[in-house]
This record gives sequence, C-alpha cells and structure tokens, in this order.
Amino acid sequence: MKKIILFALAVIIPLAASAQAQINTKKVKIEDFTEKTMKVVLSGNLFFDQVFKDEVQNRWRISPFEFCSLDEFEKIKTDEDYYFLMIVKGQFRKEAEPGLTMLSIMKGGAAASKGLNKMLDVVTVPIMSTKNPSGREFVFLPALLDILQEHILLSMEKDVAAYSGLGTYTVNLGETDGMEIVFAEEDLSDEITENARKLYFRNGISVEQADMADEIMADNKPDTLVSFTVSPDGNAPGSYCYKMLIDAGTHKLYYFRRHKITKRFGPGFLLEDINRIATR
Repeated sequence: MKKIILFALAVIIPLAASAQAQINTKKVKIEDFTEKTMKVVLSGNLFFDQVFKDEVQNRWRISPFEFCSLDEFEKIKTDEDYYFLMIVKGQFRKEAEPGLTMLSIMKGGAAASKGLNKMLDVVTVPIMSTKNPSGREFVFLPALLDILQEHILLSMEKDVAAYSGLGTYTVNLGETDGMEIVFAEEDLSDEITENARKLYFRNGISVEQADMADEIMADNKPDTLVSFTVSPDGNAPGSYCYKMLIDAGTHKLYYFRRHKITKRFGPGFLLEDINRIATR
C-alpha cells in the first residue's frame, strides 16, 4: 500500500506522501494491539455504516472495540491508546482522483496531526471502487475483516509479515491442492481467451457468474476458493487492480496480488495469474 494517498471517506484531510522513518520495528510498535481499544470510525453513509457495524460486531474478536464518528476521530486521532479501523479512499500518484475505497487499520499518535499518511498503517485492504461499487463488497466484508485480524496477529509475531503486507499470503497457494477454485466471470481480464479457458479451467478450476460465486462465498462452502477483484471505475491507466482468492469456508487468504492498469493490461486476473494459480 506504499505510494498511495488516503482520504477519510467523508472528509478530506491534508496528507503527505512520504512515511517517517521508524526507530522501532513495526512488530514492536503494534505489540499492544490486542490490549488497546480499536475505534471503528463510521463514514456517515447510513446504509454502509449499518452493514459495517453489524459485521464488525459479529466478527471482530482480537481486541476491544468501540464505534465513533469522524468528528470524534479528529479529536482523538493523536492518542496512542487507540487504534482506528476506517473506510478510506486511496489515490495513486498518477490518478486524477481517488479510485479505490479501502479498509485501513492505523495506530493513533502525534503524527496523525500531519495527516493519515503519517499514521502507522497496521494493514490495509481494498474493498471496492470509489465511484461505482459492485455490491460484492458486502458479500466479502466478513472475510476481509477476518483476513485483517489474521494478519495483525501474524504481524505481532513476525516483522516480515508486518512489513510485507497481504502480498505475503500468495505463498499459501502451495497448500490448495485438492481444493476447488471458482472465478467470477467479471474477475477475469480480457487476456483470458477461450483457448486459455480450455487450457486452465479444468481439474477443479471453474468460472461462474458473479452471483453464483458470491453465493458460494456467502454459504461458506468448505475447501473452495472464490475470486474477488477490486479496481477503479473507468480503469484509467495508472490505477491498480487488486486480485484475491479467499477460502469461502475459513476466510483464509490464499492469493493477493496487484498490477498496474495499462492499455495492454486491463483489470482482472491476468494470464500470468491464472498460470501461476493453475500450476500451484
């Protein structure tokens, strides 16, 4: 998530592009996570906030938490006794405006007075297009919350996890032998031709319409990985597409990669991804 500018969903906060050097390791800085209260910052969007609150209440288990407004966040963001789970907008350097909305967990501290990008980013995961959400974010929200928690606990044990981010989970592909993999049709890039489908989509790898793939995720089907991609509306060059494979039954993350959107490479799983996954 480096080189990305974050914006609170309902307010714009001045940000800086570079991160301050950290004297202590990230693992040390977040070792108190399970002991501190996490403030869940509501966006002000009543519909999304209600779903968000329900899922956090149902799924968050690794630390005490309380809900708060953006106004309250502004008042307490410099307090090191709090962590914050926020819905934020992300803008990459070559984007004209923020294209992705993300779930981000940050630690409070004095640096927060200089902007969100100066806060310690514990973990961030993309959840939807800022301008044109697909609706799939509501299906995958429970899994994403579980993924955030698993990553935090792992980061408290290993600095390599803390610094590597979610990309480190792609190594889990080697553990998926015998599991089914279901790709939503809309998650495939234009590179995935009919010939590529005949070559790779067999032996437990299949393609379904998004509603069917989402039903598999919602039903928590065991030993089944489901695809989920997040990319900006319009897919302008300079933006990024994020690609995930998530176990519907356990919510374990098995694949997490991103690629820059260009005239050649549009959004969705690329041929390179499919080859990597099919030959796991």
